[in-house]
Amino acid sequence: MPIQHLHQLVLQARWQPASHLLRATLPPAQRPALLERGSLTALLRGECARRGLHFSVRVLSERVARTLTEEDSALGLRRGQRAWVREVHLLGGDTPWVFARTVVPLRTLRGHGRALTRLGERPLGAMLFADPGVRRGELHIARLDLRCPLARRALGCHAPRTLWGRRSAFFIADRPLLVCEIFLPALADALDAKPAHEREAP
Repeated sequence: MPIQHLHQLVLQARWQPASHLLRATLPPAQRPALLERGSLTALLRGECARRGLHFSVRVLSERVARTLTEEDSALGLRRGQRAWVREVHLLGGDTPWVFARTVVPLRTLRGHGRALTRLGERPLGAMLFADPGVRRGELHIARLDLRCPLARRALGCHAPRTLWGRRSAFFIADRPLLVCEIFLPALADALDAKPAHEREAP
């Protein structure tokens, strides 16, 4: 599909609180990761260890940029406000498993929040979950397709299947940031390939 026509098909992702979703509506193999309230980084490290793979972070971009409309509403920002935006791949071996996008309002970068601009290839989760002063908001889940801007960012122009994503706000000294994690097809394949005895019962 020509990239210039993508804007005609844009649909906003329908993020729903995880507490409102029926567990049976989520793909069984991905369900534990989608609903994980702790660090997704730690969960992925465990999956890598079981497969003899190295977990790593690949930084795609870190910059001040305008936010997406759906991010404005989640963070209570004015439309198209500028924020620090970090986009990375979380890799199992050499393969991207998760596309993660973090949106940090500029006011959140004051004080302790400045460290968010200096993560490099360190995982964000390691910083957030190591700080007892960081508070996490409600977890939201969405099913995304090619017409969703987050899916296009995750896979470029080609989304071969439905993608699942999760996001939540974190608060550093009551100042917010938004973390969105899109599960890529390779992670879905890896989780689907688990032995039956390791899978969560439906």
